[in-house]
Parts: sequence; C-alpha cells; structure tokens
Amino acid sequence: MTAPRFCPQCGGDGLNRQAPPGDTHERLMCAGCGYIHYENPKIIAGCIIERDGKYLLCQRAIAPRPGTWTLPAGFMERGETTEEAALREVWEESGVRAEILCPYSIFSVPKISEVYIIFRATVLEATGQFGPETLDYRFFAPDEIPWESIYYPAIRQILERYIEERQAGVYGIYVGNDDTGKVHFIR
Repeated sequence: MTAPRFCPQCGGDGLNRQAPPGDTHERLMCAGCGYIHYENPKIIAGCIIERDGKYLLCQRAIAPRPGTWTLPAGFMERGETTEEAALREVWEESGVRAEILCPYSIFSVPKISEVYIIFRATVLEATGQFGPETLDYRFFAPDEIPWESIYYPAIRQILERYIEERQAGVYGIYVGNDDTGKVHFIR
C-alpha cells in the first residue's frame, strides 16, 4: 500500500510518520493541520461454493498472476457488508448467484495489510457468464482441482481444509495469519 504524498485534509506536503498524542502506533500525520491519515487493512471477501460435490474456482484474467485459479473473492467496497461484498464478487467473477450459509475462515496477511473473510455458500443460479476479471470459471471435483495453479497459499489451505471437513461432515470456523502460519479452530 502506497502512502499518500499530500494531506487529504489541507493539501500540504508535510505528511510524516509519528505517534499522535495518546496513540500507541505511528501514523501519517500532517505537520501543517494535524490531520491523521490511518492506513487500515483491506478486506477481501469471498465464498467457498459447492455444487454436487464440486467446488467453484475462477481463473484470474488480471494481475497479479493471471491464469491462476482462486475462490471467487475480492476487495470489499465502501458501504457494503462483508456478506454483500462476498456475494457481489461471486457474481462479478463467475456469474453465479449464491446464498451465504455461514462464515468459514478469517485469515490475516499482515505483511500486505489484507484480511480474507471466506463464507460457505450455495448456488442459487449459474448463468454461464462471467466478468472481465475472469478467464474461466468451473466447478471442480476435489481430484480435478489444479492445486499447483491456485493463486495464493492461504486460499489453497482454506480449500483443502474445507474439502476434508466436507468429507467428514463437520465444519469449523477458523482464524489464522500468514505470519505464523497457525490456524485456530473456533467453536
């Protein structure tokens, strides 16, 4: 994430990192007007969608890593709930209308300031059309998934765990992070 060069409040070029009075973190502060610019993580919302024992994956058409496969997910927009963002991303990337069943995984990636929120969902309608960010989408049986072409290791880990749980008929809710690689089960 690139920090702004100019203050969004007064337009001055005096943004410096410092801890505001009473704060515990360094922030970008304007030397001219005192405005504090918070650099908060981006939220990525998406879904694991199963139909007839197969799982929906989308092939990326855009950078980074076009041609790789991933769960339908993307950045949450201002004014959306996480659920609305996840369902919008599924629709935009796959042309699938879905219904959320429950949360499944919250995974933090502090190095790039992102938080992934993945829901379990079911298909309501599959239109066969998809948006410009997608080269292709398919429902894959577990043994057909292109595991070596999954876009991001966290997505692979989430999907592998989900498939194991699906076979066992027991689901959890998970939190974890990319720094430690630890994933915690929550009941």
